[in-house]
Amino acid sequence: MSSSRVIATIGTTPYTTAISTGDGHRITADEPASAGGADAGANPYELLLASLGACKTITLRMYADRKGWPLDGVSVELTQQRVHAEDCDDCENTKGIVHLIECRLTLMGELTPEQRTRLLEMADRCPVHRTLSGEINIRSALAEAPA
Repeated sequence: MSSSRVIATIGTTPYTTAISTGDGHRITADEPASAGGADAGANPYELLLASLGACKTITLRMYADRKGWPLDGVSVELTQQRVHAEDCDDCENTKGIVHLIECRLTLMGELTPEQRTRLLEMADRCPVHRTLSGEINIRSALAEAPA
């Protein structure tokens, strides 16, 4: 069982947020100026899509390397939108709003059609894709502020 740790901190500047990971990486999140932010970083939905895109590309690189396939590169373009469930042909929910994430993969290299099909299947098996497609429980609690 793996776990990750991220700390997101915001001060009085709307809405610039400093994000640090357990292993020392730093990211800035923000909202665009049109929403009152300083546009100092990606917005939260862009970070979510970035996480999914990174996981898909890493998964495909690992898989192709293990198989010895000539995958020269992968590019994933992701979009997210909120749609009415009744307008979504392949959604399980039939009422309310559904978040629809679309991923368009570009595979570079001299790959066979079978290899391309298998890589597309593997992209949908990356850990972040599986997390977002499965049941997610989010528990929020208050912590004591430092003195």
